[in-house]
Amino acid sequence: MATDTYEKLAKHLDNLPAGFPRTESGVEMRILRRLFSPQDAEFAMHLTFIPEEPRVIARRAKIPVNEATQRSEEMEKKGLIMGICRKNKPPLYMALQAVVGFWEGQINKLDPELIQNFDGYMDTFMKQSYWRGTPQLRTIPVNKGIGIQNVVMPYERAEELVHTQKAFAVSNCICRQEKRIMGKGCDKPEESCLQFGMAADSVVRTGRGRAISMEEALAILQRAEEVGLVLQPNNAKDPMFICTCCGCCCGVLRSLKSYPEPASMVVSPFWASLDSDTCKGCGLCAKRCQMEAFHLDNKKSVLDVNRCIGCGLCVSTCPTHSLSLVRKPKEKQPYVPKNIVETSIKLGKARGKLSTGKLIGMQVQIKVGPAIGISIDKQR
Repeated sequence: MATDTYEKLAKHLDNLPAGFPRTESGVEMRILRRLFSPQDAEFAMHLTFIPEEPRVIARRAKIPVNEATQRSEEMEKKGLIMGICRKNKPPLYMALQAVVGFWEGQINKLDPELIQNFDGYMDTFMKQSYWRGTPQLRTIPVNKGIGIQNVVMPYERAEELVHTQKAFAVSNCICRQEKRIMGKGCDKPEESCLQFGMAADSVVRTGRGRAISMEEALAILQRAEEVGLVLQPNNAKDPMFICTCCGCCCGVLRSLKSYPEPASMVVSPFWASLDSDTCKGCGLCAKRCQMEAFHLDNKKSVLDVNRCIGCGLCVSTCPTHSLSLVRKPKEKQPYVPKNIVETSIKLGKARGKLSTGKLIGMQVQIKVGPAIGISIDKQR
């Protein structure tokens, strides 16, 4: 009976926008059995990626409202679903996908067995074809990497994104944490991932992170540039988080690095441009680049623009100012969704999991959306 429950949960997760691809080894099922109790697995199947009140979930699950409320609270604390608190209103709860989702919810609760299982699953997850068209993350440049010659949209600037927020939190990077536990990785800061708004409230409420000020959030971005970390918010103009990532630990960057042309797989408006005439061949750009887009030849740096993801880390420290970020041609700049719901809809459509009929049905559920600034109307 429990096995059947986990199979149903795996199918439910695969019907969510980001998917839950199966493997021959069955490692994904070991992850589910480890994280979800049979009761959790059964209840999780009644949540969608649309935030809903416990009474709505209770009706779907055919259980009392107080039981649905208790289960939702417990599963949010476990990092398996997401909760949204509202002033003088019932909380809302929504399903979390595997990545980015309930895996990140396991921060500070990792052990070698769980890490090995997830590492064995990540390659399968990242090979899903939709990632090229609608990735869950995008890359934005460090502030010092943006030249005055570029016209930059607010959602392309990390500092601008921070200034639009009202609630801030920081948590440990789960990727660097898992590498540290396994005796690998790097010496980059572990407490470095930023959350905003309802995501910040959730990680603080569940003990996975701590509340910080806007000034500390900006300081974390500054530190990321100094130590050479790539800024990756979720793929939306109004992001819920910004990850600060290194190419040796981050699962996404490690997977991108394995492809011959990472530039074709990221949502990034820029890529680097090199002036070979002024380059002195110091090699600092090669050390800073997380995608191995540079190499030295004849005492000069050589740039493979097809490997550049536009993070700007090479530009900000070039001693001869031989590097700059330039905007990609319009046809190479993927559309950036408005918010996480629009991103999810695009993912679901790309995977064939969201039909017009399903979207019409969601319009009824989305009536809670305006309360938290989310709507699926007029999505592209």
